[in-house]
Amino acid sequence: MEHTLKAVDEELQALSADALEMGKLAVEQVRLAIKAFAARDAALGLQVARADERLDELEGRIERQAIRFIALRQPMADDLRRPITAMKTAHNLERCGDLAKNIGKRIGQMDDAPAAGQVEAIAQLGGLVADRLEAVMAAYARGDAAAAHEVWSKDEDIDLLHEQLYREILTCMTKGPDTVGVCAHLLFIAKNLERIGDHATNIAEMVHYQITGQDLAGRPKL
Repeated sequence: MEHTLKAVDEELQALSADALEMGKLAVEQVRLAIKAFAARDAALGLQVARADERLDELEGRIERQAIRFIALRQPMADDLRRPITAMKTAHNLERCGDLAKNIGKRIGQMDDAPAAGQVEAIAQLGGLVADRLEAVMAAYARGDAAAAHEVWSKDEDIDLLHEQLYREILTCMTKGPDTVGVCAHLLFIAKNLERIGDHATNIAEMVHYQITGQDLAGRPKL
């Protein structure tokens, strides 16, 4: 029995370790994508895009390990929530990587430079989103339900900043046809960042669920 419990714990720790590695990589990709955008560095943008393969590999490994663990161990309660959380967290992180990759690839497609104020606003949104993603993965690492709840509760500020930026970009597009191309790219970049924020919120919900067995409305799940 002691040997079995040790093996179960080691398998669960391996799942968490892989999810945390994914989180670190995803945060790095988001920050690099913003850095590449601010510097109009197309080569760095492509580097971000190529790095996405590692996230895909890790997601596949986590999914296989989680399914195998559930099938062989038939866990209950906390031991069931942990592989489910790892698997769903990995899915959200993989989507964050895809969105960062899209930003990185778009940099080389921009024929004109955005205005300095637009670059600053995008960088502000990107920094906030990266910080939020990093914070929720720290909560996951510590098993901190309160910190996960804090990330979840702050989702609105990302939405508000995105809406403000969206309106400003649309206003810029009305100034003439020469602004349409670059502003269209900015709209997609801003939307990608807002969606990364949504994925951070999803992860926060899963972390809270893993620790407490309840969703953030207080309803029991498992």
